[in-house]
Amino acid sequence: MVKTWQESAVVYGTEDILTSLCNSVTRVLTAATQCPIHYSGMVQRITKTCLKPDIGCFVLFDGGFSGLVVLNFSAATAMELYESYMLHMGMPKSELALAHTSDEVSNIMGELMNQIVGDFTGKVRRELQTNITQNQPKMLVLSKQVVLSVDTQLDQPESRRVTFYTGRNNIFYLELAIDRTEFIKLHDFEVHEALSPDEVIAQAEAQRGTSQQTPGAALAAQDLSDQDALLKSLGM
Repeated sequence: MVKTWQESAVVYGTEDILTSLCNSVTRVLTAATQCPIHYSGMVQRITKTCLKPDIGCFVLFDGGFSGLVVLNFSAATAMELYESYMLHMGMPKSELALAHTSDEVSNIMGELMNQIVGDFTGKVRRELQTNITQNQPKMLVLSKQVVLSVDTQLDQPESRRVTFYTGRNNIFYLELAIDRTEFIKLHDFEVHEALSPDEVIAQAEAQRGTSQQTPGAALAAQDLSDQDALLKSLGM
């Protein structure tokens, strides 16, 4: 029996995009912290995306498809990832921040999320042959839950939550909200080799060094309160 075009076409849907994002999380965090990171084989369908205590981070993306990515960390998880990353970068343990409320912890967690989303957007370009852009990730220390929504009109929004585990069995959560979409493969094409996690981290470190050379921009960013940064990133 001869298959029709519709039956033989390769289709990439929401779960495939989510899997690609989850693989970026494990790939980048494992390389950055030198600790094993893995995620659950089960995914939750959720009706809303939220920033949750103790640390929540989010980034909006737009282009080929629009969406919102949220990472929620407990204090213990954030400190484990922060400490492992800084020690791997050669920082003495005596000089590390002692609490998850430290600005340094928030900055590092935001930097790691930037690397994760950068890895993901690169895979979208290579594997789905489309382009998405992102805003600068926002990291907030929270005492209460904050509900987030994508600042664009989604016709058929879909939201998912995935549970991640660190090397010390601390837990954090990834939430993804995107418009329902399918990518149908029309013909075979060559997928170029991706950057290694070490190269992704090296690029992020170089960008971080460049940004530190612009004190005017840094001071302007510091003047924004957490609430102002949150509202601005949501387009409000």
